[in-house]
Amino acid sequence: MATNTEQQQQQQQQQSSGLRKPVFVKVDQLKPGTSGHTLTVKVVSSTTVVRKSRPVAQHLRVTKIAECVVGDDTGCILFTARNDQVDMMKAGATVILRNAKIDMFKGSMRLAVDKWGRVEVTEPADFVVKEDNNLSHVEYELVTVSDQ
Repeated sequence: MATNTEQQQQQQQQQSSGLRKPVFVKVDQLKPGTSGHTLTVKVVSSTTVVRKSRPVAQHLRVTKIAECVVGDDTGCILFTARNDQVDMMKAGATVILRNAKIDMFKGSMRLAVDKWGRVEVTEPADFVVKEDNNLSHVEYELVTVSDQ
């Protein structure tokens, strides 16, 4: 009896706080211009693109940007890691990307996590990344449709 009322109280707390369970998506479900994705992916490769410090700033924050190929058993995509995210994105690591968004760069999709999202390293996953379905190699073009 006590466990039943405790479960009801927990359900009421979850409903009142507005928290909901994350819906994990696969890489092949990503579309241009979308956001709010939660994915579990493996890092295939990581390449540091920019590493510079600002001499003008007082705190001398170092800006690091890396391009990482991440994916799951349905496909892979290019992920842009910034600053602290770069250290987590080591080849072979499994990470959870929360509140990720799709940025368009030169007509192709890239995955990114901004300050409202989170990158978490998790235990290794048991899937093999499908590298022959790279969504970043697909080029998109904005087409305007006129009403006739």
